[in-house]
Amino acid sequence: MPSQPADPGRRVVITGLGVVSSIGTGVAEFSAALRAGRSNVRPISVFDTTGFEHVNGCEVTDFEPERWIRQIDFEELGRASRFSTAAARLALTDSGLSQEALAEARCLISVGSTDGESHELDQLVSMELHGGPESMSPRLARRISAGRLATSIARELELSNVETSTIVTACSAGNYAIGNSFDAIRFGDADYALCGGADAVCRKTFTSFYRLRSIAPDCCRPFDRNRMGILTGEGAGILLLESLESATARGARIYAEVLGYGLSCDAHHPVAPHQGGIARCMELALANAGVKPGEVDLISAHGTGTKANDLTETAAIRDTFGERPPRVVSMKSMLGHTMGAASALAAIGCSVAITDRFIPPTINHVETDPECAIDCVPNTSVEADLRIVQNNGWAFGGNNSVVLFGRYDGQAVGV
Repeated sequence: MPSQPADPGRRVVITGLGVVSSIGTGVAEFSAALRAGRSNVRPISVFDTTGFEHVNGCEVTDFEPERWIRQIDFEELGRASRFSTAAARLALTDSGLSQEALAEARCLISVGSTDGESHELDQLVSMELHGGPESMSPRLARRISAGRLATSIARELELSNVETSTIVTACSAGNYAIGNSFDAIRFGDADYALCGGADAVCRKTFTSFYRLRSIAPDCCRPFDRNRMGILTGEGAGILLLESLESATARGARIYAEVLGYGLSCDAHHPVAPHQGGIARCMELALANAGVKPGEVDLISAHGTGTKANDLTETAAIRDTFGERPPRVVSMKSMLGHTMGAASALAAIGCSVAITDRFIPPTINHVETDPECAIDCVPNTSVEADLRIVQNNGWAFGGNNSVVLFGRYDGQAVGV
């Protein structure tokens, strides 16, 4: 896994951001919602929740795929692929790069996911149980391939000189996709990359977390003394990456620079986070980025709102940053846990925080757990001059990922 500083000769920057989320579609809506500390918690409606004692989630509402998916029939796509494809179109538009220019270049599409198209599998199972195999729709069955989260983007943008991949390292997968794309750009294997993560709310994952007693009855309150778990969410976050040379040559707006990343797999336990594995991943990312712990201004935490995650993550942060760490926030308090999209949406949150110079809050906060003992920027965003921001992503099986972002001001950052 990356442990040496990235080659400073080919710097990688973010020039386009695409968001589909429960708190807004498009980067402007998303950024405004983060600054305002909004959430859109409501009872889950995309599957039958009969029999569950509490059923709140963070669904994407008022989403009109036909606004963003124009070249292919969106009815061919599952819910998660619609999110990823729309977010990619939004990212490309936001970047100012023409579709024709992207098509002429070498492109990488890398999308992380936890569930792939499990929402479609839910429907197939329901049809089989209630209507018999003869009622199953072939069109629905064709939607279930997880690979479509990436390939549908290539089809929609009419790309042929392109490599596509769907990365399924669960809830850290968005950061994995960003790290994969960062390497492709800085080593010259691609000219542009569309990367991030996408997932849709599904019965399988909701039920799994419910049986683990990890679903909160009302809202997600990370780092709070009385936190009770996650809320499942959905959406997609796609970033357009290119080299600094490319971006400056075409006069592109630069949100932030990708400084480096770290990956680790401690394989400690199927579901329980491991303090040492998390700390090791942060150390690898800092080394790869050439950043010292004291230079980090903000940590976007995995911050699920479960007892185990928040305690383990904050302990690992103190192992790495000492007893006075930077501010630590959880965007899941607003977005819910969007699974494979989580660290990608958080990466976009980090990018706009750097550009617009504010720190998103951790909402629903009443009293910080003394065992966490961090400044989580409770309930209200604050203005801040951020230069380096760290984005954490952890997953079942000990699949850990961290990406560091820096403000681009024409100078080398963190070296």
